[in-house]
Amino acid sequence: MNRLRLILASVTLTFLVPTILSAQQGTPPPAVATEKPKDDKAKDDKDKKAPEEKTSVTKHSVRIGGQEIKYTATAGTILLKTEDGTPKASVFYMAYTRDDVNDMSQRPIAFTFNGGPGSASVWLHLGAFGPRRVQMGDAGTLLPPPYKLVDNESSLLDVADLVFIDPVDTGYSRAVPGEPAKQFHGIEEDVQSVGEFIRLYATRNRRWSSPKFLAGESYGTTRAAGLSSYLQQRYGMYLNGIILISTILNFETAEFNPGNDLPCILYLPTYTAIAWYHKKLSPELQSQDVAQVIDESRKFAAGEYADALMQGDALPAAKHAEIAQKVARLTGLSPEYVDRTDLRVEIQRFTKELLRSERRTVGRIDGRFTGIDHDAAGEEPEYDPSISAIMGPYAGMLNDYVRNDLKFDSDLPYEILTGRVHPWNYAPYENRYVNVAEKLRVAMTENPFLHVFVAKGYYDLATPFFAADYTFDHLGLDPTLRSHLSGAYYETGHMTYLQLASLAKMKVDISKFITASVPPPPTPPAPQKAK
Repeated sequence: MNRLRLILASVTLTFLVPTILSAQQGTPPPAVATEKPKDDKAKDDKDKKAPEEKTSVTKHSVRIGGQEIKYTATAGTILLKTEDGTPKASVFYMAYTRDDVNDMSQRPIAFTFNGGPGSASVWLHLGAFGPRRVQMGDAGTLLPPPYKLVDNESSLLDVADLVFIDPVDTGYSRAVPGEPAKQFHGIEEDVQSVGEFIRLYATRNRRWSSPKFLAGESYGTTRAAGLSSYLQQRYGMYLNGIILISTILNFETAEFNPGNDLPCILYLPTYTAIAWYHKKLSPELQSQDVAQVIDESRKFAAGEYADALMQGDALPAAKHAEIAQKVARLTGLSPEYVDRTDLRVEIQRFTKELLRSERRTVGRIDGRFTGIDHDAAGEEPEYDPSISAIMGPYAGMLNDYVRNDLKFDSDLPYEILTGRVHPWNYAPYENRYVNVAEKLRVAMTENPFLHVFVAKGYYDLATPFFAADYTFDHLGLDPTLRSHLSGAYYETGHMTYLQLASLAKMKVDISKFITASVPPPPTPPAPQKAK
């Protein structure tokens, strides 16, 4: 009993001492927390979930093809809401509209995004299509910081209005407080949220009657293929064209897993191109144009090499040695190394091995860039030198540009490449490779006026050009629609616009594609003669 009395006394003092001390010091005792009425609590929760939409509108001009283009830039956010008005996410975008257009029904508009998943739209925005671009140099001629922006003479603004979209948790886009961000992080979830943004933008800005395009890079091409079908089936929004840059629709083409030999075949021509660029091929191959060397590698990969891999362990030893010699000849690697890989050279091994004797690695995003590892004897590169080369210029210039030029203020970090979106939900593709090519085929079949342009970089190890060719050759598209597929190759990597000559070529190619994908304006009826 005495022990129980001591415990009760101790508890009593614990609660009374602060009150006694406050009274002695002339200050009121601490307030007792009381629960707010339910109505007030609900109002506070609603306020937390309802950030305001912000918009900044500025006027600018740029010279494209010798012509001055005056345009309006809009940087802002759009809230995605449920039909009962509950806000779910705030999506940041930057849009450019040409000022001298009277009939918006004839003016194309392109909704543009990058990939990741987890990448903001900064790369296509400030590298390829927007009216301003980052000046950073190129492989072997990189400029030091601080960087600057210059007018982009290869912008698409002369032929189309542009809307650059940052999916949720990239850029300044965020789920509203109290909403789980993971509801936007997945193949289908991402398509639905970006699709809803496109619907809202088109509705608010009266662009439903405009020719509409999607433009995506890397995983953005995966998103674009999904959107092509989703926009049609969910909203009845039919597109005129899709621009795919550094395409990946079928992930089986790029996943080096035991039992999947397809990437070994499809990566080989890119290995050849990169080895040619770094002068690691034999003199008779180095003396040829890169396209010629690639053509030889492509034929070998799809023919003799594919046949050898199909035989697996049944491949005779003599034939195994012969194939190892041929793979070595086309990759710049030694026959002994190729033999030790069992004829299957995985991407990370190639980027580490090609320049190992020079204690250098090559980039995955762009094989023209080289890096220096601490451990030159390691199995894989310690970082991607091509990503390191571009991250600083683009991140720095975007943060400067959005605040100083577009007058949009935010204290949030602008998420360029973020891990906030992981884990990514790959449903309904669990236990099989992601393949959204079928969604694109369906969209092109149901909308026989939909055209697709595919831009491919020779030195891209993230989404190899031969893998894109394979995907579209296996699309199963009806022969009457095959002419709606077009594309071009560029002597760059994943970011096909880093090299200015390729950027200029891509501008011409895509401008022609947009123009050809838009029906001509209706001819006004001839005036009737008076009787």
